[in-house]
Amino acid sequence: MAAQATFKSIRSLVPLLDRVLVQRFKPETKTATGIFLPTSATTNPLPEATVIAVGPGAPNKDGVVVPTTVKAGDRVLLPGWGGNSIKVGEEEYYLFRDNEILAKINE
Repeated sequence: MAAQATFKSIRSLVPLLDRVLVQRFKPETKTATGIFLPTSATTNPLPEATVIAVGPGAPNKDGVVVPTTVKAGDRVLLPGWGGNSIKVGEEEYYLFRDNEILAKINE
């Protein structure tokens, strides 16, 4: 269940430590030939997302801050579970730890 935000813009949210704020891609509701897909076929979230904001990194066991491996604007591959959901208006965003992100997509 998504927490409803009290702020007006997602840009005002700054993740802490090694958290990464992402927005999942929305599944297509219509095929290339114009056929509309039923809602049961489009309810599962896609595993891809765009990074909106990143935290500065988390300290390791020696106290040295290790920066996050992704930056704002990157496309990433996410696990099918996890992340904290945040809803701003009609849009839904997720906070993941940097080590939960499976891969960065370079195209």
